[in-house]
Amino acid sequence: MSDYSYNVEEASFDDLVVARSHEMPVLVDISADWCAPCRVLAPLLHKMVFAYDGKFLLGIVDADENMKIAGRHKVRGFPTVVAYSHGVEIDRFHGAQTEGFLRGFIDRVIERHEAALNDE
Repeated sequence: MSDYSYNVEEASFDDLVVARSHEMPVLVDISADWCAPCRVLAPLLHKMVFAYDGKFLLGIVDADENMKIAGRHKVRGFPTVVAYSHGVEIDRFHGAQTEGFLRGFIDRVIERHEAALNDE
């Protein structure tokens, strides 16, 4: 883990995701150890965390250990990545994706977060 990525559990979700998303966007990676696409996506997400150097946070949820989080988000497949900004979900995707897709997704999430800050 790093300063920008951390494990999230049911008990810490509101503090580590919802509350922190008021400061900067939080991507929540809901995945499982046994999931092959999850093992493909995880290193790319960590690469993006370092590349964006603090412009977003990455919360990692082990779905097997935190089924309530997966249920709350109506996850239908793994991995599912949910973007939070200002306390609410603003976007999501599922499945392994390319680095180009991730950059576009993250850029849009950051833009929406910053636009909402300017509207306040």
